[in-house]
Amino acid sequence: MAQLSTRLVGGGLTAAVLAIIASILNVEGGYVNNPADPGGATNHGITERVAREHGYKGAMKDLPKEFAQSVVFVDYVQAPGFDKLIELSAPVGEEAVDSGVNTGPAQPSRWLQIALNSLNRQGKDYPELVVDGKAGAKTMAAYASLQKLRGKPEACRMLIKLMDAQQASYYLKLTDGNGSLETFMPGWVINRIGNVPLERCQ
Repeated sequence: MAQLSTRLVGGGLTAAVLAIIASILNVEGGYVNNPADPGGATNHGITERVAREHGYKGAMKDLPKEFAQSVVFVDYVQAPGFDKLIELSAPVGEEAVDSGVNTGPAQPSRWLQIALNSLNRQGKDYPELVVDGKAGAKTMAAYASLQKLRGKPEACRMLIKLMDAQQASYYLKLTDGNGSLETFMPGWVINRIGNVPLERCQ
């Protein structure tokens, strides 16, 4: 897989994306193979299934960090369209990418769309979005409209708060009655909820 730096275009976006990916990999840590984790063996936040899909053939404990960086970019930044979200707001983009690595990118895409719909004043400010888990051009246009109406800092803070609230609810439902997944709840709360400071919304 090509070096990450050769896959990105534009200096500002490159810096923002690299910083987001570095932050996520720092939280994910190295090799883990917890029997309670349905994802199985994981290294730098990349499950074995995802690593194999990207052509990695080695032992998971030896998966290079550079390989993980490229996978995060391809699967969790570029594929779900979060690179466009990062262009609009790096903090909101980080919220989406970080959540996507942990839950799959469709979840934060839905949370973003639900949040935007809840803020459009019954369609008066911008059209209602179909909540399909695909953060495409209409989702980005809705966010741009919210930024214009509320100002970029306030729009950023509003979305992060609402996305965090939905993520917390998701974890509570996921662990309700599931003792094995409760093992991961403290880490999720510490590292995944409120992990993007609102002060970064500028």
